[in-house]
Amino acid sequence: MNTGVWSPSSDSLKHIERCRMIDLPRINDPRGNLTFVESGEHIPFGIERAYYLYDIPGGAERGGHAHKELEQLIIAISGSFDIILDDGYRQERLHLNRSYYGLYVGNMVWREMDNFSSGSVCLVLASTLYDESDYYRDYDEFLQAARRGA
Repeated sequence: MNTGVWSPSSDSLKHIERCRMIDLPRINDPRGNLTFVESGEHIPFGIERAYYLYDIPGGAERGGHAHKELEQLIIAISGSFDIILDDGYRQERLHLNRSYYGLYVGNMVWREMDNFSSGSVCLVLASTLYDESDYYRDYDEFLQAARRGA
């Protein structure tokens, strides 16, 4: 997993290898800190949609899908949670717990989220508006598409 400012990845990389932690800008101030995200500067896409998950009950899991085209930046705004990434060849589990780090997740990566701490808030910035036809919600269907290079 890479960290830092966004840089394009080689097309020869597997989908999971294109995922990376992005160290977002921080302005430290005794009155409270500030972090921001700019389209095309910190992330490789324009932000078309933002949503957040909160009040997640203990033991709950979220995600459980992949996207054909959509790209996302996932941020633990408050608290912490784990995210499991899977590109059909490899899996990786990451723990998100800092509001100044974002996890870039590109297309064709199955994601599952669990281990939410009490009071956690997960912010997701997305490259497209909601489109149900962009989802793989069945893991076997995703796996077939991923392994044939869809």
